[in-house]
Amino acid sequence: MHVFKSVVSLCAVVGLTACGGMEEQEGGLATQESALATSQGCTFSVSSSARPGTTPPIYDVKVTRAASDTCAWGADGVVVGSSTATVPTLSLVANDLGVAVSYTSKSSVSGSAPQTLGLVHLAPDTLDTVRSAGLAVYLGRGSIYSGSLSIASDGTTLSVSGTKNGTIYGQTGTGNTYVATYPDFFTSTTAPSIMTF
Repeated sequence: MHVFKSVVSLCAVVGLTACGGMEEQEGGLATQESALATSQGCTFSVSSSARPGTTPPIYDVKVTRAASDTCAWGADGVVVGSSTATVPTLSLVANDLGVAVSYTSKSSVSGSAPQTLGLVHLAPDTLDTVRSAGLAVYLGRGSIYSGSLSIASDGTTLSVSGTKNGTIYGQTGTGNTYVATYPDFFTSTTAPSIMTF
């Protein structure tokens, strides 16, 4: 039953992420929402919105848990990161081991400031951060432009794939497309293997 739920959740995530999520205007602030995912009977979503009163805009990345009859915990949400002046690209996956979210982030309005990728594992019940990781181009000499998450059929290996320029420390291969694979992502802090092509 748990395996079936995970597969259904992953399929939903892949389908919605592939469509690019949706963008809407809410109260005059740009809001971006990505795919839904399910963990332990609860449905999670990730979105970004401009923080009121900030110039340049700072976009907060928020993971939200919806209330439902199948969820043992109520509705709640947590901000997992932010990006300055650049709307983050979002991705979300989950299974009964936890919720994983990735987002692109820029720390400065400067045109030369690199864009990086944040990766967070949240506990489904408390929404506490269990693990925080990320990817960046070596010495800031380039940017990570996107990151799409997927969970392998073993249920424990997390992969993030996307585009970048420059060299990610530890990468194998060359090119501007990368796949970073984290074995036992939800239960360890093992470093990823990074392939580029």
